[in-house]
This record gives sequence, structure tokens and C-alpha cells, in this order.
Amino acid sequence: MIYLDNSATTKPYPEVVEAYIKVATEYFGNPSSVNALGSEAERLLYQSRENISKLLSIHPSEIIFTSGGTEGNNMAIKGAALKYKNRGKHIISTTIEHASVQEALKQLEMHGYEVTYLPVDEKGAVTAQQVKDAIRKETILVTIIHVNNEVGTIQPIQKIGELLKDYPKIIFHVDDVQGIGKVPVNLSTSYIDLLTVSGHKFHSVKGTGFLYVRKGIKLEPLFTGGSQENQLRAGTENVSGIVAMTKALRMSLENQSTKVTRLNQFKQTLITFLNELGEIQVNTPIEGSAPHIVNFSIPGVKPEVMVHALEEHNIYVSTKSACSSKQTSASRILLEMGKPNRIAKHAIRVSLSSQNTEEDIQAFCRAIKEIVTEKIVIKR
Repeated sequence: MIYLDNSATTKPYPEVVEAYIKVATEYFGNPSSVNALGSEAERLLYQSRENISKLLSIHPSEIIFTSGGTEGNNMAIKGAALKYKNRGKHIISTTIEHASVQEALKQLEMHGYEVTYLPVDEKGAVTAQQVKDAIRKETILVTIIHVNNEVGTIQPIQKIGELLKDYPKIIFHVDDVQGIGKVPVNLSTSYIDLLTVSGHKFHSVKGTGFLYVRKGIKLEPLFTGGSQENQLRAGTENVSGIVAMTKALRMSLENQSTKVTRLNQFKQTLITFLNELGEIQVNTPIEGSAPHIVNFSIPGVKPEVMVHALEEHNIYVSTKSACSSKQTSASRILLEMGKPNRIAKHAIRVSLSSQNTEEDIQAFCRAIKEIVTEKIVIKR
């Protein structure tokens, strides 16, 4: 099997699965319990928080464990909007955010908040100047994705953060679900206040994630009940999942530059090959995009047909983001980038991981050439 749908989810490292099973079976106590089993679980929770903080050069208290990207984004956006509503009700975002951000913002709009959605250029990017021009007296939050989940465009998070440091009353949230482990980001020098991470995007088990909450930033909790996670996320912590995620993060960040270089080589091989076929349009920008995502379109050939044709070669890719891939409408991300409907409606996403090999890439190229030649001939 050749798995090229890593932006949807990644295969957990075997060591991560082993860690999950060990904790789930041997350290299954509730970390809030005062008995010995509870104390052991609490210790693992503490160690995980400490280890992640060292990996990211942040303070342990700045880590709030969640169930993944959707919860983290909702916690950050709604939590900040509710907590600071007395300052104003204006939010700045972009037109190409993940659905979990887009829908959270829509919900806030129904409750009287106003959102400015910054348009993107043909590469899918915004500029720090656009953010500056959109700022108002009542602006309380800027939420921008780091790496777009469909085409891989990298937003200028560093420049936006440097801009926002002059606006201390504006909270800066970054959705880093697709960026973590592939596109480095420095939390301190980028002046990020909130950052969302999802474990299953870097070879952890599903249902794991965390939200970075910079010291001094307050959020209104979405889940109320117990006092877990600094009283921001009530509910018994998923200790086995958290330990597994911590291990996956450490393994993913080991030799990161070497892995990224290799992914970039694979990406360039794919883009060069696809451009040479002639019948294909590559939508991912060559410059300013993440190393693991290549998005392309074959006008006139339904993307689901391509997906299933590749499955016959035991190769797995996807169309749009996983949360909307079963919808047959055109990609809203590509439309926002100015792509015509015939391109936006026929997009395929190939997404890589460090587990892929040169043989995988060559096998994909052979398969796609065979399938495209057949489909184009039949179409004509």
C-alpha cells in the first residue's frame, strides 16, 4: 500500500501505538483521583506536559490538552471572543481557513460579532499589510491558518505576529494543524498567543491534540465541570492518548530539517512530473508552500474517478480536505485563489509524510501517467 493522504491523517508510529496500549492497560487510573493509580496517571500527564514544553520551548502551563484540531480551534476562537467581548466584537481572518475555523466564526457572527475575511492572492496567501489595514479600534482577535490544508500555502505568520505585537489588545491565534513538524514556527518570536495542534497529523492516535495558550491570555471555557487543564477544559484527560501524542511529537521533530529536505525533494519530483504531463494543472504554488502537499487538477476528469482509479494501484490520495472530501462541489479554497470552476471542481490532493519513499513517488508517477492517458483518450 502507498499512502499519500497524510494531510487527512497519518499512520501512527508503531512505538506510539505501543505507548498508548501500555498506558491504557497499566496506567488507566483517573489523574484526578487521589489513589495510587490516579497518582501514576497524573505523573504521566505532568511528564507529557513537561516534555512537550521542552520540545517547543514554552512553559508547561501554556499547554492545554484537547481532542484535536477542531476542538482546539473552537476553544481558541470562541474562548477569546467571549472573554474579550467588552473590548470589541471585531475579528480578522482569511477566506481560506479550515472548516473548523470558518464555522466557528460563522457561529460568532450569529451572536453579533463582525468578521473581516481577508482575500488571498493567486497563491492562496495574504499579507501582513492586509491585516494591518483591516484592524479597527474594536478588533480583538486575528485568526489565521499557518499551512493551508488543501494546497499547502504558507501564510506569513512571522510578519503578522511582528505587526500585532504593536497591538497588545489583539489576540493572535494560529491554526498549525498542518504545519507542525513540517514548517517550523517560533512561538516567541512570532508573538503568537494561541496555537492549535492535532496529534493525528503527525503520527499519533486520533482524538489527541493541544492548544498553546500564552501566559497572560485568558479564555472563556467551552466545557465546564471539573478543574482540569487550568479550568479551561473540564473532563477526564485522555492520558494514554496524551502520552502517545507526546512520543509522536518527539519522533516527528527528530531530524526535522533532514525530513523536510527529503519531502521537498519528493514534492519537486511530483510537480515536475505533473507539469510535464501537459493535461494537468498544478494548483500548489512552487514557492511559499509546505513540503508535503501537492494539489493538482485534471479538467474534465472527476476527482473521485481518479481517486478510485489510483486505489486499483493500491495508492491512496484524496480530493479536498477530509472533512469536505465527500462533497462534490468545487473547492472553495481554489475558487478563492481565482481558479476557474473547471479547475476547482477537479482537484486532487497528494500529501506526503516522512514515511514515504522514493519508490512510492515513482509508483505514483507511473500510475497517474497510465490513468491520465487512459482517461484523456476516453474523454476525447
